[in-house]
Amino acid sequence: SHCRRRKASFSDLRSSASAKRRMATATYPPPPPYYRLYKDYSESPSSALEPPSPIEGTYVCFGGNYTTEDVLPSLEEQGVPQLYPNDSIVDYKKELRSLNRELQLHILELADVLVERPSQYAKRIGEISSVFKNLHHLLNSLRPHQARATLIHVMELQIQQRKQAVEDIKRFMILFKFSMDVAWWMEAAPPQIIFPEKPSTCPILETILEERETEEDDDEHEKEDV
Repeated sequence: SHCRRRKASFSDLRSSASAKRRMATATYPPPPPYYRLYKDYSESPSSALEPPSPIEGTYVCFGGNYTTEDVLPSLEEQGVPQLYPNDSIVDYKKELRSLNRELQLHILELADVLVERPSQYAKRIGEISSVFKNLHHLLNSLRPHQARATLIHVMELQIQQRKQAVEDIKRFMILFKFSMDVAWWMEAAPPQIIFPEKPSTCPILETILEERETEEDDDEHEKEDV
């Protein structure tokens, strides 16, 4: 009986594993089994479970501790030594450059340690990790400034777009007013008066063609002159 139970449990595990694989590879996987809790919701809404309340405070996700408060934890709270001055005013550019040079130095020392003293590599790895965490902490400290700068940039773009839209509307209104004035003048202008043609009382003058004189006519004119 014990062997039968073990075989049954193994078969159940195999069936559940195969079902999970089918769900993972299916194009349209079935919904999670929680929908069964709401099958009578339309008839009796009180039969369904209420959703869980939002998490407040700290919680664990993938082995890491997180908090719902939108604050940047200090390096001391994370157990990391702070490698830059803990002042209210920090020169981020200077400190980032300093940490970058320190990181390059630690990487070169790690290469030397791996060749000469391989047993001491763990210490160098810890130092490199501390430098990286300080770099990340400094960069995360600039997130509020980045958010404000992004918001300012978006608002400036919106203002520019609205100004351009206003200019386009003004230009359109000027053209629309001009077209309306032209249409009004065309409607208000009097029509062109066409007078009927009256018959002319003047006689028709014929064109007199001048005859060309010949050589004989020239001789007669000379004789008359003599």
